[in-house]
Order: sequence, then C-alpha cells, then structure tokens
Amino acid sequence: MSSVMPQPDRDVILACTVSRDVQNFDLLIEDMESALGESWGDLGFAEALAFFGQPEADGMEFIALAMDDEDEENMPLMSEIIVQAKNRGLKVILIAEDVTPSALHSLLRQGADEFVPYPLPEGELAQAIARLRVPEAVPTPSESSSPLKAGAQKDGAVIVVHGLAGGTGSTTMAVNLAWELANIEKKDAPSVCLLDLDLQYGSVSTFLDLPRREIVYEMLADTESMDEEIFGQALVSYEDKMSVLTAPADMLPLDLVSSEDINRVLDIARNQFDYVVIDMPSTLVQWSEAVLSSAHLYFATLELDMRSAQNTLRFKRALQSEDLPIEKVRYVLNRAPKFTDLNAKSRVKRMAESLAISIDIQLPDGGKPITQANDHGMPLAASAPKSPLRKEIVKLASSIHSLRNSDAEAA
Repeated sequence: MSSVMPQPDRDVILACTVSRDVQNFDLLIEDMESALGESWGDLGFAEALAFFGQPEADGMEFIALAMDDEDEENMPLMSEIIVQAKNRGLKVILIAEDVTPSALHSLLRQGADEFVPYPLPEGELAQAIARLRVPEAVPTPSESSSPLKAGAQKDGAVIVVHGLAGGTGSTTMAVNLAWELANIEKKDAPSVCLLDLDLQYGSVSTFLDLPRREIVYEMLADTESMDEEIFGQALVSYEDKMSVLTAPADMLPLDLVSSEDINRVLDIARNQFDYVVIDMPSTLVQWSEAVLSSAHLYFATLELDMRSAQNTLRFKRALQSEDLPIEKVRYVLNRAPKFTDLNAKSRVKRMAESLAISIDIQLPDGGKPITQANDHGMPLAASAPKSPLRKEIVKLASSIHSLRNSDAEAA
C-alpha cells in the first residue's frame, strides 16, 4: 500500500481507498491488500478530486469510498467524488458504517456501483471487485422481455401477495398465480408482469431459475429517469409468456425506494400489462401504502398457528391506525386442513372469528413436490401439474380472469 498519495514509481495503481482516515477502516486495509497486494493507494477526500486528473490515475479500475456517520455532514463532497470518478470511467464501491438510509440512498443514486457494509463481511469486498471486473452483459433475446410500447394504456389489474409470516407460501402463490394467469387462455393470452419487491430476500428469481439483473437496482435508484425502454430492459422473460422484475442482485435497504418510486414503477407496469402480480416483503414499509392503494386484490397469506394469528392482528391494527383500505385484503390460509379433518376445520373457524377476519381462500398442503419445484426453478404447472395446490391456484386464476372480463364487458 502506498502512503497517502499513490506514487508513480511503485506498482501500477489499480484502485484507491478514499476516506477521512483509512486507519479507521482496518478491515478494509486487510481486504484491499488481500485482493490487490501493493497495487492500491489511499487518499483523503480532497486529495481524491485532485488525483483523478493525474496521469497516475489512468490505469485505475475503481475507488473504495469509505465513510461513517461523521462524514454525513460532507455529503456534497462525497457526491462530487462519486460523480468525478464516474466521469473518468472509474467504478465506485461504497463502504459505509452507521450511515443513514437516506444518505446511502443519495450516494447510490449518484452512481456508486457496489455497496458493502462495514465491518466488511468475509470475502464480500473481493466479490464486489470481481463483479466490477465482469463486463456488463448485453441482454440476449432469451433474457430480455419483448420491447414495451410507449404510450400503452392497458390499465392492468394489480394483484398483491403478502406473507404475514415467514414460510406461509406467499412467493409460491405469487409465482404460480402469475404463471397460471399468463396461460389462462390458449389464444390471446393476457400479458402478465411479476414484480419481486422484496429487495432483501426476494426469491422469485430462484423459483423460476432466472438471472438477477444489475439494471434492476439502477432503475429503482433513479425512477425519475425511468421510461418504458428502461423498465423493459430491467425485465426478464420467462418462457416468452411472462415478464419478471427480479429482486436486485445485492441485499438493499427496504427504504431505498419511496412511495413515489413505487408508484412510477406500477404506473408503467399497469399501462404495459393486463396483470401485474407483486410479491411483497413480509415487513411493512413506508411504500406499502402505495402498493395497497394501487392493488385491486391484496392477498395476505397465513397459516393455522399462533405466530400467524398474532401477526395478522398486528397487520390489521397497523392498517386501521393509518386509515388504509383494509377492505382490499383477502386472507389466504396456506396448508389448510383436509376436508375430513373436522377438528382442524373447527380451529380455522375459531381463528377467523377471534381475529374478526374472513378467510376467503384455503390452499392445501402440497408437500415435498412444492419445495422441489421451487428448488428446480419451475412453476407447478411444469413440475407438479396434478398437485392439489396447483389446482386451487388455477381455480383462483380463472376466477380473477373471469371477474376482469366481466368488468371489462360492463365498462
């Protein structure tokens, strides 16, 4: 490592840390040495701007901008460093410790390519560097959705699936409901877009064996510049029948996006597709209200257990306290008891009465074939077509499609 300013007579400088004092980030020093040996330097904030214009910076690949909560008062300088680095073709890895989500969001929107929290997770910096060095792939026809039409006004139906507890089958339901809607008619099938808005643990891409696209983060970070072309580039086509917006490749804060960002995404999606199916995070966030307000159907999945009952009660209270349209919510009981299990049927009835809700849909337990289908990245229609769970989802899709057609005829 070179001291303060990179020296031209040393090894070629491939990268620089930029910080108030790199000694505050000792783990970063270790990881930089492990990844680059002596081919890196460290710079102060002001020094970085001057160094970018020097000949020694010509061979650099990236900078690692390291900051903590004390640096937030210098946000304009942080932003300028990122902008100048990007203008000179340098990649930017943002290393942040105890930085507020709003500050992080602002810097990511300025063009930072990677974000790694500090203290650095084991091997995470090396993985970020490896990703930076991979040329950005040009989407192939099989990965990209068909081009979207500017000015389209389809006024698509928004169908949301929200798990009220982990493992209640919300993603399974969202993925398979979207796929059944996309195949509900052999001729003139409706267009369907599946949005994975769980920015941290979204697994739609896993359930359909689809690649996660870096452009998804870029689009969400700057929705003000988003148009049909950018939105279309962020989508991935599944079997040429359904378009999917996967969760970003990296785990991101749920408040990275605002209600305005979500509304912009939903506006374009509704204009371009007949159905927009959304897989939500279990956590209620600031933009949950925007999704609920836009939803035509809002399915909340739960199970016949105490955690689901308690979470349902909290969920109801949260919506009622904010005067949100709770009447849109339809409760879905996953792993529902069989018809002959009268004792369990009685428990379902008591649970609904105690929570003052109506459990409108009951989905049977599909067993191991469901887990296997998800692990293999296939919808149930392909991997377990005779599954009782799949049959119930087909019925639900048919009911939704019939209702939409009836409304269209009435209009």
